[in-house]
Amino acid sequence: MSFFLKVKDPLGSMVKGRILLLLVFGLWISTEGVGMKETSPSSTVNSTVSSRPKVVKIGALFTYNSVIGRSAKPAIIAAVKDVNSNRNVLPGIELQVILRDTNCSGFLGTVEALQLMENEVVAAVGPQSSGIAHVISHVANELHVPLLSFGATDPTLSALQYPYFIRTTQSDYYQMNAIVEFIEYHRWREVIAIFVDDDNGRNGVSALGDALSKKRAKISYKAALSPEASQSDISNLLNEVNLMESRIYVLHVNPDSGLAIFSIAKKLQMMSSGYVWIATDWLPSMLDSIVSAHTGTMNILQGVVAFRHHIPDTDLKKSFISRLKSIKDKETESFNSYAFYAYDSVWLAAHAIDVFLNEGGNISFSSDPRLHDTKGSMLNLAALRTFDGGDQFLHTILRMNFTGLSGQIEFDTDKNLIHPAYDILNIAGTGLRTIGYWSNHSGLSVLAPETLYTKKSSNTSSTSNQKLSSVIWPGDATTTPKGWVFPNNGKPLRIAVPNRVSYKEFVAKDNNPPGVQGFCIDVFEAAINLLPYPVPRQYMLYGNGDRNPNYNDLVDQVAQNNYDAAVGDVTIVTNRTRYVDFTQPFMGSGLVVVVPVKEEKSSPWAFLKPFTAQMWCVTGAFFLFVGTVVWILEHRFNPEFRGSPRKQLITVFWFSLSTMFFAHRENTVSTLGRLVLIIWLFVVLIINSSYTASLTSILTVQQLSSQIEGIDGLISSTQPIGIQDGSFARKYLIEELHIAESRIVTLKNMQGYIDALQRGPKYGGVVAVVDELPYIETLMSSTDCKFRTVGQEFTKSGWGFAFQRDSPLAVDLSTAILQLSENGDLQRMHDKWLKKMECSTNDVDSNKLSLRSFWGLFLICGIVCVLSLIIFFVRVFFQYTMFTPEAEEGHEIQPTKYRRTSKTQSFKDLIVFVDKKEKEIKEILREKSKKRRRSKSLDGISNLST
Repeated sequence: MSFFLKVKDPLGSMVKGRILLLLVFGLWISTEGVGMKETSPSSTVNSTVSSRPKVVKIGALFTYNSVIGRSAKPAIIAAVKDVNSNRNVLPGIELQVILRDTNCSGFLGTVEALQLMENEVVAAVGPQSSGIAHVISHVANELHVPLLSFGATDPTLSALQYPYFIRTTQSDYYQMNAIVEFIEYHRWREVIAIFVDDDNGRNGVSALGDALSKKRAKISYKAALSPEASQSDISNLLNEVNLMESRIYVLHVNPDSGLAIFSIAKKLQMMSSGYVWIATDWLPSMLDSIVSAHTGTMNILQGVVAFRHHIPDTDLKKSFISRLKSIKDKETESFNSYAFYAYDSVWLAAHAIDVFLNEGGNISFSSDPRLHDTKGSMLNLAALRTFDGGDQFLHTILRMNFTGLSGQIEFDTDKNLIHPAYDILNIAGTGLRTIGYWSNHSGLSVLAPETLYTKKSSNTSSTSNQKLSSVIWPGDATTTPKGWVFPNNGKPLRIAVPNRVSYKEFVAKDNNPPGVQGFCIDVFEAAINLLPYPVPRQYMLYGNGDRNPNYNDLVDQVAQNNYDAAVGDVTIVTNRTRYVDFTQPFMGSGLVVVVPVKEEKSSPWAFLKPFTAQMWCVTGAFFLFVGTVVWILEHRFNPEFRGSPRKQLITVFWFSLSTMFFAHRENTVSTLGRLVLIIWLFVVLIINSSYTASLTSILTVQQLSSQIEGIDGLISSTQPIGIQDGSFARKYLIEELHIAESRIVTLKNMQGYIDALQRGPKYGGVVAVVDELPYIETLMSSTDCKFRTVGQEFTKSGWGFAFQRDSPLAVDLSTAILQLSENGDLQRMHDKWLKKMECSTNDVDSNKLSLRSFWGLFLICGIVCVLSLIIFFVRVFFQYTMFTPEAEEGHEIQPTKYRRTSKTQSFKDLIVFVDKKEKEIKEILREKSKKRRRSKSLDGISNLST
């Protein structure tokens, strides 16, 4: 990390590195001696070779007198001692470390790095500073000496530009992603980044901005501090950011200026309720380095949330900390996470050297032909020698895999340690409390990351699984701050209101304060009044008042920061949502087609229109069919259905037609006849009711004066189409529906609608108007339903209030609009401003009733009739077969007429039988039965006598 690098260099990393190297070489000459012997050209190819050396040297670069350096130094010395005492690693070889103090200076640190490279080290543990790492990485690339940095967290150091830079700690790329997930968890959308303006600060904040943009959030302001900023500079910067909207501050600085920032923020009352302070790992590193922080220090840090590198809590870790604390004359009371990374860096080098030598690698150095002293040069370039096996050794390091104090030491394809993780800390009371963890595997969690690595579920990092413990915020607040306030700079919210010339019920200019009125304004004011905080606002009319403004231009003005919001009848369409945020719709809308209607004059033959011709024919046929069926079923039982053929024919017709009005005089006495009649009367009831309703509708019907029946008919026609001035409908019809622009006619106001529709396309008008439903409903209500919509809404949208992108007001007002809808206030405001008349218009043909609507009834009635006839004829046939004619006196029919053969009978006799009354048949059958019984009795007596 670049915590203690206080040299601010305005140049880029590469240019800065090369210039600094030239200056360093000049200084380096004084340390080596100006009168060194010039190397001959032949000596540039000489090399020092050692197949299995007794001593291997590594270097260490860090600032001794720093929070990180005071923890790292004893850890590095302890690691070297442990390696040399371990017989399994580098047996027979002594590992030596050469320490160099970078002195919190980019310039002096680079000098120390060059002097270190003279000692033919195979690797360098460090540097601690990201700024120095950018410079000496170029040297490492040339000399093929890997840099194992335990403190440089600048994300850009992972670039392919620095192949020999290996980060043995976590990159700030992951830390910034952890912070962003914490911000997203609390649903904040804007933050202010306060950082030291050096390599580490700038690049870390850049990574923060990239991560926020992926979550549709942003850094609203980047507040940069000089590495040597005074308290006055810090105070001025904090006063500046305190006037801004966001109250979420991400502090990415070094401990020296960091504590000063919190102290001044406390004096400015910026550590009170409503503020959120998020510190990167510099703050836990400082607090972990002291056994007990000063009470005053902890008081100014109350409510701060900080991120710390996660080190698994193992017995090995506890033993190591206890061992370091037992060191006499140590320069720090306790140790931070960088001590573990420094310790593991030494062991990484040792393991890699051991594998490198076991695989046949040689530690040798040779002069680089490109690094030679030209004649008369004072630069001793020949002292820098290249590690011949550097490339092989680099790849050996990158495939190391072992468990260290800081966790698993293994690198991914980007040369970053796997399983990056952070503790999320909350400062409350006199110490730090862990409220959760973050890792790139599980996201936010209250469980330690190492317990989740073994889980195979791919949803462990989903939003629904994210969870943290409660946080105590600044001011001892336990409720999550909303993260923003209105800027304390005296500027009210600039609200653009369309200056309409038509449909002023929705929004219009008003001579009384606040200068505007209408349904939309009332909804906005009611929603604002529901917010738990005041919103200073100023309404500003948009448009010249001669014609409706262009609403796309109005939304563009909001996106360009000329207005803070747009309030009115602004439709939420896809194109507009790309650059502004809308609230929840407060009114439904959609494009519809409206056409004129005309009254249909009554016709002398209107009574025939309720039914189609097919329906009339089937109904008439069923009247006659049912009448005939009832006559057949009643003829043998009911005297009213008997008589001369003429009388019976009249009875059938009369009975059939009279059932239409339930005025039949004839009574039904047979069971089957009554069943058929009940079913038929039910059918007649339904038909009568439907006929009456349809005829009533036809006599009061309105017909369309246009053949357009919806948007499809409008597209296929070539006649002109009217739209409202300023509406998005023009662009939609042209670009989405591909209607020729020449067909589009812009109408200025409601009267223009009426005139154009009534004239029609033949007289310079339009065939139809395409507009949003709320306007059309107002038009139809104002004109007593002289116009009507055809077809369905062919777009679905709504009206909302437009705000600048990521404005928190859009979210809060959406909640307020939903509340207005739930409590009925929204409907009451609608009824106050907008009258709505139900306009029912129908087409004559659409009111005709066809057989399709009644075939089920006819089917049921037909089945009942057929079944009744079958039962009737089966019964008659049974009686006929049982009937045997005998000559009897008093009968009108001669006995000869009843003679029949055993198997045949004439059809005429059958008809005569059927025509007889039921009572007569039963009487004959009864007499016949008696005769048979007497005959059987006589036969029995005769047999006995015999």
